Amino acid sequence: MIDYAAARQTSDSRVGWRQADAKALPFDDAAFDLVCCQFGVMFFPDRQSGYREAKRVLKPGGFFLFSVWDRVEENVFANDVTNALAEIFPNDPPRFLARTPHGYHDPELICRELKRAGFSCVSIETKAQQSRASSPRDPAFAYCQGTPLRNEIEAKGMEKLEAATEFAATWIAKKHGRGEVTAKIQAHVILAMA
Repeated sequence: MIDYAAARQTSDSRVGWRQADAKALPFDDAAFDLVCCQFGVMFFPDRQSGYREAKRVLKPGGFFLFSVWDRVEENVFANDVTNALAEIFPNDPPRFLARTPHGYHDPELICRELKRAGFSCVSIETKAQQSRASSPRDPAFAYCQGTPLRNEIEAKGMEKLEAATEFAATWIAKKHGRGEVTAKIQAHVILAMA
């Protein structure tokens, strides 16, 4: 991903691309005016450490801007896939989508954790949009085979991945049609001041 982003960036000596641990950023204290994180904090193994690091590298009055997905029920295709998989694996449904990318959605919790890390003036805005795909298989494939949800499906048997993907695609087609599909997607955008 870093190589891809770097290849798309026009030459600019002010921009550098590198991998870093969110809990131990390789930057000096008070080095930045803005820290951004797009749909990443849900994956931090220790959000408080990540938040403290973001604050540490920000100048006083700097901003931490990030986004998180709202609960899975507010993100229709993710919810459709979650429900479809619960039907075909009723004894132990794969819950990665609800648990992780959509599991950190409570604005009050987010605000408390940011304030505990030393941030002030926290604002959270909820944004709804439409997610579009050329077919029901596209979101089914993206979620089932393009995210860590794949690991939970394959743990039930490597041969189950394609069947689960097809079942999820059929589920989406029943709800949204067989051609191009559109459904609600919703996230929170958070801005906190250091």
